[in-house]
Amino acid sequence: MEAWQIHQYGGNEELTFSDVARPASIKGPNDLLIKVHAASINPIDIKMRGGYAAKALNLLRKQCGKKGSEFPLILGRDFSGVVVETGRAVKKYKPGDEVWGALNGFRQGSHTQFTVAGESEISKKPKTLTHTEAASIPYVAATSWTALCTVGELRERNALGKRVLIQGGAGGIGTFSIQLLKAWGADVTATCGPDAVDLLYSLGADTVVDYTTTDATTELSRMPPFDFVLDAVGGKTTEDSFDLLKQWTNAKLVTLVTPLFKNIDSMGFVPGTAQAAFSLGTNLLRGLTAGRSYRWAIFLANGKALGRVSQLVDSGQIRPIVEKEFPFTEMPAAFEKVERGHNRGKTVVKVADTAGHS
Repeated sequence: MEAWQIHQYGGNEELTFSDVARPASIKGPNDLLIKVHAASINPIDIKMRGGYAAKALNLLRKQCGKKGSEFPLILGRDFSGVVVETGRAVKKYKPGDEVWGALNGFRQGSHTQFTVAGESEISKKPKTLTHTEAASIPYVAATSWTALCTVGELRERNALGKRVLIQGGAGGIGTFSIQLLKAWGADVTATCGPDAVDLLYSLGADTVVDYTTTDATTELSRMPPFDFVLDAVGGKTTEDSFDLLKQWTNAKLVTLVTPLFKNIDSMGFVPGTAQAAFSLGTNLLRGLTAGRSYRWAIFLANGKALGRVSQLVDSGQIRPIVEKEFPFTEMPAAFEKVERGHNRGKTVVKVADTAGHS
């Protein structure tokens, strides 16, 4: 099969288009071999190309029984494709099923013609989407679900009428979260640049704040306080968001921008984790002084959540936001596009439809 690999961490020059051995058989009883029809590029792929979270992921790889170096490494977390083979314990899927999924970071990735996924990392693909459209959703869906539901404790049953602020509404996380929250009846405010305002309103956002034409924090502080803030920006935005929450209601700020893996990469596992815990504890105490809650969230693979999202897609409540498509042979250009930032939705690479590919 053909795949994009890196043989060391670095920039785009490390991406290599290679002929590699297709997985000969499924080793894990709960694993599946999947022919990838499309995969997306996420900001996490850019970071991982440069070595982000390498120490933590290598520790996980060792715990999973993988020996030696992680290289050559295939990047890419989410995909849409077709099941080719299943492990002996897989019951829900069979060869020929169309599925989508988001892979755990310790696995070889999805920027390849065939990938191995665990049953818990996938679900049936939405029937109403093409593979290219479907590949744009799983990673941002699983990450948003972790932040909003697993960590933030929002659910369909309790989101109705909640005032939610999304800091960074125009990227993949933001465009997906707006739609999920509106499907659940929340009142959604989002921040973005001027070229995304109309897009966010079209997705159902109740209020959109253009941070280039006004001081977003000042503008947001004039509004009624929020029950929940989802932060995909980090830095000063995270700090400013605390004071936008309601007091003494257990209102929650959940940020996706945490120092955990960066600290582990620079300091080692034990001191890096300790430093991150100290940072988290400081912010937790700050929240407690006003009856607010500060929390971190990271991507967690979640096939069950993807199954629920698939239903919302097929019912028309969530739609894919694909900003740009690339052929498989132009993977470096897709990386460059995402790395430039200011993304409006997702960048997707078509794999199976590329001329010369099976």
